[in-house]
Amino acid sequence: MENLRDLFQVLTRRFGMLNKNCCLVGGMEISLVQSHIIHEIDKQNNPSVQQVADSLGIDVTTFSRQIQTLTKMGLVKKQQLPEDKRVYVLSLTTEGKFVSTSIDKEMNQYLQEIFSHMNEFEKDTVIRSVKLLNEAMSKSSVCCKPYI
Repeated sequence: MENLRDLFQVLTRRFGMLNKNCCLVGGMEISLVQSHIIHEIDKQNNPSVQQVADSLGIDVTTFSRQIQTLTKMGLVKKQQLPEDKRVYVLSLTTEGKFVSTSIDKEMNQYLQEIFSHMNEFEKDTVIRSVKLLNEAMSKSSVCCKPYI
């Protein structure tokens, strides 16, 4: 039987998940974690710090340091809600939106290139399989709860 851990280890390496930085956009190096944070803020509408941290499965302390770095880089704005001073919402600056769009475009090109080596049936099978795997992982009691 095939070693499943080996299979996922190779997939992780090939997808670049072990790389310190995922992208270079406009002369800025963006880490993989920062890329995920930027994507999640862009995907949600003015999410709270807690919402994004929960979506990504990152503890709030670690997450807050990342937000502080992204704010200093000029990519993210953190604002206190006037109606509830305990809650902070996040949004992307114009430059943050540019970085998000650039990374999204780069990742989509990367995935298109990978899928170009498959026929439509194979591509659909992989996409369906990844969706099934994500769904099963979200129901697992032993898996971290990544965003869906």
